[in-house]
Amino acid sequence: MDVARSTDGVQFKILGPIEVTSAEAPVRIPPGRQPVILGALLLEPNRVVSIDRLIDVVWDEKPPATARTQVQICVSALRQTFAGLGVDQPIETRAPGYLLRVADGQLDSQLFSRLLAEAAAAEREGLVEDAVVLLRKAVALWRGPALGGATGSVLGSAAVRLEEAKLTALETCIDLELRLGRHHLLIGELGSLVSEQPLRERLRGQLMLALYRSGRPAEALEVYRAGWRIMVDELGLEPGEELRNLEALILAEDHSLQVEAQDSPAHLQVRSPAGPHQLPADIVDFTGREELVAAAEAALLDGADPADRSPAMRVVLITGKAGIGKSALAVHVAHRLAQRRFLDGQLYCNLAGAHHEPVSAADALGRFLRALGILGSAIPDGLDERAEMYRSLMAGRQMLVVLDDVAAVREVMPLLPGSGSCAVIVTSRMRLTEIPGARLLDVGLLAADKAMELLGNVVGAQRVGNESTAAMALVRMVGGLPLALRIVAARLAARPHWSLASMVGRLADERRRLDELTHGDLMVRASLRLTYEGLEPRDALLFRMLGALTEGSFPTWAAAALLDDEPAVVAAQLERLVDMQLLDVIGPDLDGEPRYGLHAIIRLFAREELAERESTAVRAEAVERVLGGWLANAERARAELYGTEHTVLSGSARRWYPPGDAGVSAGASMRWLEAECVNLVAAVKQAADEGLAELAWDLAICLVTLFEVGGYGNEWELTHERALEAVRLAGNKRGEAAVLCSLSSLYLFRRRPAEALAMLEPALRQFEELGDVLGLATVRRNMAVGYKLQGDIDSAATNYTAAFDGFGELGDTVGQAYVLSRLGQISSERGDYQRATDQFGEALAMCRDAGSRRVEAQVLFRLGDNLMRQRRFEEADLVLGTVLDLVRDLDDLMGEGMVLHTLGLVRVRLGRRAEARQLMLAAIGVRERIMDHVGAARVRLDLAPLLADQGDQAGAIELAEHAASLFGQRRAAELESEARRLLATLTDSKLAR
Repeated sequence: MDVARSTDGVQFKILGPIEVTSAEAPVRIPPGRQPVILGALLLEPNRVVSIDRLIDVVWDEKPPATARTQVQICVSALRQTFAGLGVDQPIETRAPGYLLRVADGQLDSQLFSRLLAEAAAAEREGLVEDAVVLLRKAVALWRGPALGGATGSVLGSAAVRLEEAKLTALETCIDLELRLGRHHLLIGELGSLVSEQPLRERLRGQLMLALYRSGRPAEALEVYRAGWRIMVDELGLEPGEELRNLEALILAEDHSLQVEAQDSPAHLQVRSPAGPHQLPADIVDFTGREELVAAAEAALLDGADPADRSPAMRVVLITGKAGIGKSALAVHVAHRLAQRRFLDGQLYCNLAGAHHEPVSAADALGRFLRALGILGSAIPDGLDERAEMYRSLMAGRQMLVVLDDVAAVREVMPLLPGSGSCAVIVTSRMRLTEIPGARLLDVGLLAADKAMELLGNVVGAQRVGNESTAAMALVRMVGGLPLALRIVAARLAARPHWSLASMVGRLADERRRLDELTHGDLMVRASLRLTYEGLEPRDALLFRMLGALTEGSFPTWAAAALLDDEPAVVAAQLERLVDMQLLDVIGPDLDGEPRYGLHAIIRLFAREELAERESTAVRAEAVERVLGGWLANAERARAELYGTEHTVLSGSARRWYPPGDAGVSAGASMRWLEAECVNLVAAVKQAADEGLAELAWDLAICLVTLFEVGGYGNEWELTHERALEAVRLAGNKRGEAAVLCSLSSLYLFRRRPAEALAMLEPALRQFEELGDVLGLATVRRNMAVGYKLQGDIDSAATNYTAAFDGFGELGDTVGQAYVLSRLGQISSERGDYQRATDQFGEALAMCRDAGSRRVEAQVLFRLGDNLMRQRRFEEADLVLGTVLDLVRDLDDLMGEGMVLHTLGLVRVRLGRRAEARQLMLAAIGVRERIMDHVGAARVRLDLAPLLADQGDQAGAIELAEHAASLFGQRRAAELESEARRLLATLTDSKLAR
């Protein structure tokens, strides 16, 4: 990017209030939208920022119709300001937006990053004193909160990232100064920092160390105890292992804490058990590639290039043709480095870039976030939000990410951690040179000597040595392609009575095919046919039928469904295919049984053989059995979670029930969903593609209860959209109504009642035409929820009553109990407490008769709320205590957070304030854990008056400020107003004292 004509003499500043200075004098930027737009342009200097992005920055999710015009007006005003300085205009119009030219040294955030990089390089070279000077210089650039304390969703997120970088730089600087023995000089600064950041454990540990080295161990231990109290009170968690270990060392007066024992601060880093380890198994007989392995390791480890002083994340891109061994090399390198450097864990995802439907970056991020401990219900829906959460979780961790089979740069960028402590390995058939800073490694054919070594590893070194000439001939004939060589070697290993010379003869007989080894996929096809023709007839049939499965791994029962046979019988066949290198073992299933997968090229070969040798009817019947197996297993899992007594909408699609215990293991329904989610979604897609509309909608709706519990909103939406297309194409009216009704539940789950009701109206008409009582009852129930969310209580009550009657006609007592508890809530809100009590009592009896503990917990919670409204707090306390036990037994974290909060309010009314405080702190901890920040802020709002009453005025004000700020960010106007009123009251009270 050309920056030569940038505004000489002008300085841009965002490390504090957004400022522009010229000739050391400030340039006035009128308050309002202009500094916001200027800040957005400065966050991406010398890069085009689209007008749509600027609109999001200014208005978040609700821009006015004139937003584009207003942005253009603001940019025009900024240009006039710069024109008045007598310098070249820095703002250029570049489709689809604007670019702000900034030269080197003109922007304080760029200078900050450069100083950090120089400090890191100085530290690596042992120049600790120089590194400290550079870091102090970098921190000194800050003039206040980044971007003037911006609070919008875009600038606010950027400000948080900048503030985190500043704190990390300061912590690193203090670490280095502690190594230099300056502990006496750091105590005052650290004390202030810990007061400002009481939950930041690294700062607290540094203060403890400085105090201990200064001969003040008692004060060091008191700093730890104070931190322990804060963390337990606010988060419900104890300090991390590093801090606990440091306390133990201080208590033991360990000499390693003294300055003279320091080689580096690394010895104080006590790691907790490592995080996710998702790498596929390494290849035991991995052969050759020494230079590539060494190059990859050098690029991924610190100091790979002595001239490179950047602390940026390191990326290695492995490219090459199909079957060349890219994935094997990536996994091998990853395993070698896992225990040497990346101790916090390893993430792996096959993005299936060469497939018809590759894994999206959003889906990959969803898997990674779950692996990093985020609950499904807390994972954002949008790609950008998922990427931000992912980068935040990866910051500071030493983790290795392997992205296998990538097709496009756009799929890679959101998956890059962004932290210099992490590294990434990417494999692709294409040279994705646009990946920033990637080291390209091109994988070629195996050298002859390495191919011979590989052949000996598989077949046996003595056997190869006895026929070295024939072995060399085999290597030449397969052209050094690892996949082809492994297939040939596997066939020889499976038949020890064959000579290598006989295999040479077989290959020679198919010279025309082997001549095509250098012509793309044909070389693989010829090698595969050699192995395929050596299969027993029934094994060959299974191999062909496996081509009917979708991409991804599959369990044994799925293969059994293809042949309509016993899983135990088919398992032996699968193992023979594994032995012949036609099938891979991906890993263990939930019950410890192996899962299998086909290489993408081998899958294509299997599909060709299937199309050539089997009729369309045979293939269709096999596919329907497999999809029916997924449906049967999904119903089994749903029944375990919700019981069999609850009537649900379902179709008449054919089920295939795996014999014995194959499929979902007892007590593992949610773990089964996690493991099979990709296959379940793929099954709905395949059913739709195959024209099996009844099966598509039947399975999609069956999965809703599982998606809802696991927080799989994207999968919920995707499966239903595909099923809806299928039923409409097939003219399946009941299926269409059922999918619309089920899809409305998703929008209600997301609190978007208008969209839900828009779907429910046509569903209602179709169910009425069909005379479907269950469909009508389900639609009426959902409509009632939608109207209630919109504040139309009368319409909600009418529809709940209609739903109650419908479920009663069907004998569905659990459905009736749920609806009746909702009617009881309405009665309670209207002040008709006795009627509400009667309704709750009747609903509770229904739940207990049916054995539905989940709905029982919901009914009891609403009963507790009804008792609170009547000021019967002792009774409410008993009921809510029972609910708390129930939701904990059910692992319902959302319910636990709600009950803890409400129970805390009850204890306040009972005068048990200490207990109330602990309950509310626990509620905050649970809600923060599931990323329900709005819910946590609501608890803080109720906790603040309690703290004030207990004399902790400062703590109360802090809680109210936190809640008001968050409600403002989330545009929750009513809650923000409530928080501001409370904050004003608390502040006035403090001043009055």
